[in-house]
Amino acid sequence: MIQRLEALFHQQVQAWPRLARGVEGLANAHTRAVRIDWFDVFIRHIPHRVGSTTAAVDRESIARRPCFLCVGNLDPEERGLPFGSDYTIYFNPFPIVDRHLTIVHRDHVIQHIAGEFGSMLDLAAALPGYFVIYNGPECGASAPDHMHFQAGSRTLFPIEKDTAGFTGIAVTDYARNVFLFRDSERSRLIEKMEHAIELLSAVTNKKPEPLINIAVSHSGKQWSAYLFPRGRHRPSVFHSGELTVSPASIDLCGIFVVPFEKDFERISGGDIASIFREVTLPDRAFEEVAAQL
Repeated sequence: MIQRLEALFHQQVQAWPRLARGVEGLANAHTRAVRIDWFDVFIRHIPHRVGSTTAAVDRESIARRPCFLCVGNLDPEERGLPFGSDYTIYFNPFPIVDRHLTIVHRDHVIQHIAGEFGSMLDLAAALPGYFVIYNGPECGASAPDHMHFQAGSRTLFPIEKDTAGFTGIAVTDYARNVFLFRDSERSRLIEKMEHAIELLSAVTNKKPEPLINIAVSHSGKQWSAYLFPRGRHRPSVFHSGELTVSPASIDLCGIFVVPFEKDFERISGGDIASIFREVTLPDRAFEEVAAQL
């Protein structure tokens, strides 16, 4: 799979102008690290991410625009690789990390994790050196009307380093609330994730799906699955216009996207810690779910 993806990447960079511009934009992106307590977050200034950061995802706005993930609406130069019977892997023309992928369901079905987490695990196992993410329909997915995952190189994947050796479930003292599940047995890990999501749905009274982001990686024979329960979609600084930031899975994993230079220059570790605490599930609800896990 990796060799086929590499061959496709080089072909697409030559043939697809939008991807070529995105790859160049990422190469020119500026990144700086900030220390928050005992861990680092990497702030990345990527102007071409402004569309996703500010995307209108309300029902009316979604209904007015064509779905940009449906095959009939793709750029004519865009090509993908099939994965299983339901998905196609494409290169993301607005990359945050190297080899940024979008894995798109072949049918126009709404963004949902129910019944699809196994596909995330399969993707992670098939893509060594990559992470795979899921953004819930109200948690950073700019196409909540079409089921998809994303993936990218783990060359920079801060949460993996931060949680190395961690043996619990609830990661604490981390400025954001996150559950971590590790397992080498696919079906058992699916059961753990589904149980956690059911508990979150009950505690937050949010159905059919609670507000969540998920990131998965696979090393050796074991998966690591990070579940970020959310309290809200966007932080107050976004709505006030103070900072144009809208964290999703990759941000919560430690690569914080900032599309505007003025925000990149002034945002601090304290700002990011406050944003993380605001958008992830409040401590009391998080602890309630953790106690049942």
